[in-house]
Amino acid sequence: MSVRVTKRQFNITEYYRMAEVGILSEDDRVELIEGEIIKMTPIRSRHAGCVSRLNALLNRLLSETAIVSVQNPLRLSNLSEPKPDIILLRPRNDFYSNAHRTPTDVLLIIEVSDTSLEYDRDIKIPLYATASISEVWLVNLIKDMIEIYREPQEGMYREVRYFTRGETVSPLFNPKLTLSVDSIIG
Repeated sequence: MSVRVTKRQFNITEYYRMAEVGILSEDDRVELIEGEIIKMTPIRSRHAGCVSRLNALLNRLLSETAIVSVQNPLRLSNLSEPKPDIILLRPRNDFYSNAHRTPTDVLLIIEVSDTSLEYDRDIKIPLYATASISEVWLVNLIKDMIEIYREPQEGMYREVRYFTRGETVSPLFNPKLTLSVDSIIG
């Protein structure tokens, strides 16, 4: 005989209320994924360096055409609010200070992965596809390559391409922008 257990899911309002009353603190590295509060893995030096490099590079190249948001929440649904490493957002005068970012604001998501590779690939990327995020780049620091996911459909991406050192990548929203894999990975 098997026993079926039901998980208690939390919504966005409850999640933020936990922070307000001190159950969660600003020091807690957590994100809300499909109603579950998930503890994020520690950020290693190479991961932090790659995010900082991308932040500097993208701000320099896209200062007029996109807002570069680093490790800030993205409201995908009432049950999910991940914190991607980098989100390129449509420009807004308020820099999203009056409302959280939503899928319609997103031009590109970039996740940098080393210890979180399996989680990012198996959990977060399908979540982004479900929310119809048009393009996600997964910077795979284990294999020194970039995985590009495009054409979201039914919780998955129909197109997945892999780029290694010596190659270049361009985002869908700005195909004229060319970045070398080497400049991203370092």
